[in-house]
Parts: sequence; structure tokens; C-alpha cells
Amino acid sequence: MRRDLFTEDHEAFRELARDFIEKEVVPAYPQWEKAGRMPRETFAKLGETGIMGITLPEEYGGGGQDDYRYHVVLQEEAARALVTLSTVRTQLEVILPYFLHYANGEQRARWFPGLAAGTLLTAVAMTEPGTGSDLAGVRTTAVRDGDDYIVNGAKTFITGGMQADLVVVVARTSTDPDNRRAGLTLLVVEDGMPGFTRGRELEKMGCKVQDTAELSFVDVRVPATNVLGEEGQAFSYLGHNLAQERLTVAVGSVAQARSAIAAAIEYTQSRKAFGTPVASFQNTKFELAACSTEVEAAQAMLDRAVSLHVEGELSGADAARVKLFCTEMQQRVIDRCLQLFGGYGYMMEYPIARLYTDARVARIYAGTSEVMKVIIAKSLGL
Repeated sequence: MRRDLFTEDHEAFRELARDFIEKEVVPAYPQWEKAGRMPRETFAKLGETGIMGITLPEEYGGGGQDDYRYHVVLQEEAARALVTLSTVRTQLEVILPYFLHYANGEQRARWFPGLAAGTLLTAVAMTEPGTGSDLAGVRTTAVRDGDDYIVNGAKTFITGGMQADLVVVVARTSTDPDNRRAGLTLLVVEDGMPGFTRGRELEKMGCKVQDTAELSFVDVRVPATNVLGEEGQAFSYLGHNLAQERLTVAVGSVAQARSAIAAAIEYTQSRKAFGTPVASFQNTKFELAACSTEVEAAQAMLDRAVSLHVEGELSGADAARVKLFCTEMQQRVIDRCLQLFGGYGYMMEYPIARLYTDARVARIYAGTSEVMKVIIAKSLGL
């Protein structure tokens, strides 16, 4: 169906992103999967093209384009090429907004040039063993000591944690018995600070091209100048960015489901069974037609949500609806497409298998499907 989400500038950026992905990502992707990460030099190359800093102010080497649609284009082009830029996506769409919204002038001067150049890599450390979606239950502490905070605690499931130069840590700086959400603060822990260690690199069933780590903080002395925003306001900051984070997941879900259909069409047209192309069977046609319809429905919902977000009007409940619908759709569509590959669909040499394993986490991170339903139900007054 015709889309009216993008301008000529977005389409020009699409050509830039497509060219970079085809030349710099696709040929090396199998090696990155084996290594468990995208190499740092690729982030720097993305910085040279302007992709890493497209939303950062021009005075720091960025593009000054405060428009979420550029991120949508980048995800769509990665999916088109049957790859993902998961760690890049996390840095640009999940973590960078915290710096853009809450970094002061001194912090911007200190960090933004490296962020734009792709030479400073980031991670956000929210989740702890046992807390999951309960951010108010964070147990990592940051105790003020003169001009510093002393940070102690542990974080897990941290995307990009093994490579990050700057880790935005959610820590408790005070306790209010009547309000569990009060007293959380964002502190930027830098690589090399004594007491900050990276633990296990977690082995996942999918998303092999991004590292996921456990992080430990033992008496880490963090300067007060590394606090993002105001002390004690982190819960509201986290909530402010959750709508975009969930929208980001939905963008990837729709783009990857669309790519699964394209891969299934190509395979079934070339694969023969009983002397006939699999694509000629009525079951194949019906399955792909149904999948295509689901993707178009999700795309329409998603594009509307992206437009609302660009206008600053996407509500938390609507972001939850979009994430719930698009990620559940992704699971259904990719599963049905994999079935058309038969036994080959189970082999990792075919991209459909990677799409299948990568898709499973979409219904978990940035809030599980169950959490999305709770948010939606509350918006209904239930």
C-alpha cells in the first residue's frame, strides 16, 4: 500500500543507508555473528557517513535532524538486506535520547563529538537480576560522597555492554517509603572507572550480532558532573523515552516480517516439490497472501504511530498497542514463512532461521507483551 510517511530527504538518506549496508555490513555479517558483535571500526565508518550523528546538533559534528523517521529508514534498509543493526539501533534510538534531553552544556561538549563520530559507544543499564520490568525495584545504589557518587550494584541483559565507553546507569540515590518511583538517578559510568567490571557475555538464542552483558559496580566513584538531568528524576526520564523505545521495536518487527515474506517468495518460486514450484501450490499462495495482509495492517498502524511520535503526540498506551500488535504479528508471519521452507527453514544457513530466532525477543524486551496489555487495559479504565 502507498505510504506517505517520508519526504525526499528521507528517501535520499535511504539511498545512503542502503549503499552503506550493502557494501559494509552484508559481506561481513556472518563474521560478526560468529564474533558476537559489530566491530568498533564499523561504528566509526557510520560516523563518517553522518549516520551516527544525524540527530545530534551540528555544532558537535551532527546532522541536526531531530526527526525519528531517519531511524525508521535505517531499520527498514537493514531488514531489507536481511541483517540487523541492533547495537546501532539501541545507541541511536534508545540511549541517545537521554543524552539529547538531559545532558547539560558541559556534558554535551565532552561527549557529543565522540557520539557523532561513532567513536564513543554507549549502553543503558536498567535491568537487574530479579527486577525485569519493575524499574521501581532497582537496587543499585549511588551514595553521595563530596563531589562524587559511590555506585554499587549489578545489571544484566545489557545490550552493547561489552563495548560501551559510556554506560547510563539507573541507580537509587534516595528512598521514599511512600513512593517507590522516587529517588532514582541516571549516572554515566565511563569505561576504566575503578570498580566497574564487565562480567559474563551472555549467550543468546538470537540477535547474535550484538553483545549482551552482565555489568558489576563495586564502589565505583562517579563524579557528580556525570549525572544526567536532575538527581532523583530518573523514573520520569525513563518513562518519557519508553514510547520511542517500544516504537523502535515495532519498526523492526514490521520491517523484518516484510523481509521474511520476500525471502519466502523467492525461495518458493525456485524450490520444486513433486516437479512443481512450491509457489504454485494454493496453500503457499494463501499463506503468503495472509501474511502480506497482516504486514500491511501493521504497517498502517505503525506509520500512524510514527507520525504521532514525530508530532510529539504518541501516548504511552498507543505505543504499547503498536508494540503488542506488531511484535505478535511478526511472530505469526515469520513462523508461517519459515514453514514454507520446510526442513531448510530450520537450517541457519538460510536467513529465515535467523529472522525467526531474532524475532522471539521482540515480545520480551522494552516491556513484555503482558506488560503492554496491562498498560492498554489501564488506558481503558480497567
